[in-house]
Amino acid sequence: MQFYIVHADGLGNELSSRLINKTKQGIRVYFLYDELGSMGLPATYINALKEAGVQIAPFNTRKGKRNRFQLNFRNHRKIVVVDGKTAWIGGHNVGDEYLGRDPEIGKWRDTHVKIEGPAVIPAQLSFIEDLRWATNNIPELKWKPTASQHGDMSVLIMPTGPADEIETALLMFVHIINSAKHRIWISSPYFVPDESVISALMLARLRGVDIRIIIPEMPDNKLMYFAAYSYFDELSECGIQFYRYQNGFTHEKVVLADSSLSAIGTANFDNRSFRLNFEITALIGDTEFCRHSRAMFEQSFASCRLMQGRDFDNKPFWFKLVVRVCRLMSPVL
Repeated sequence: MQFYIVHADGLGNELSSRLINKTKQGIRVYFLYDELGSMGLPATYINALKEAGVQIAPFNTRKGKRNRFQLNFRNHRKIVVVDGKTAWIGGHNVGDEYLGRDPEIGKWRDTHVKIEGPAVIPAQLSFIEDLRWATNNIPELKWKPTASQHGDMSVLIMPTGPADEIETALLMFVHIINSAKHRIWISSPYFVPDESVISALMLARLRGVDIRIIIPEMPDNKLMYFAAYSYFDELSECGIQFYRYQNGFTHEKVVLADSSLSAIGTANFDNRSFRLNFEITALIGDTEFCRHSRAMFEQSFASCRLMQGRDFDNKPFWFKLVVRVCRLMSPVL
């Protein structure tokens, strides 16, 4: 398993206890965490897992002489793989706030997807590539695909990141938008796209595609919160609708394209996810799955406030100034 954020709180300690119990049963456990996202993780937590036999290590993007001052890359992936047969991918990290237990944040909205069958193998491969970077270790694992007993869907696992020769995350989203004929629904906690994504969204709307974007009403990053307003002002003019989620904080990263493709993963709609973070997305091409995704979106829309033009127009001058400054900073947010 790997996570961007791991906290030594109620959920983190419960996870640690269960992993230690698994090692006592003879189960091999490999655990990666991002060194920056989990920088507050105490040494006592890590050492207790190591002493129990859990092979835990940070994904150190500063590894190597050329990278010693590299602080901008992050491993933002959240992957759990069990026996090469089952995988989980999505937005959840390990912390009490993801269960709605943080009194300052309150309710938390997130989405993970459970995968069985051959698509688990590329998720396992993505993890092993990261483990190899972090530990110089490639353990012996099961690589023979196993058929799922619960369904038959087309699934593509897309690991993306700054080590790729091309900007795979950006191109993936641009292609999804350009291919849509009827619907593009997006839910992301951070909506700070680049010009290519903005152009793709505007062109899709001009050819009649229903485009709706869910972003949080409650910010956990004020710079991203202000920057998102500048895109609303620009994109709403061509009919793209923005929804502010009201029932707590929404952290899910989900895209629904027409009734044929649903994307669930770790990538946000921002330059960091497009270019700087190691991310992973499950692309699921199945009408029945998309029907459930659509129902999930419609339930979220019911908990949202549809933004109106006056939402930005009526803001004071200082607010608009901050929005424009944050827009200038958007490539590095």
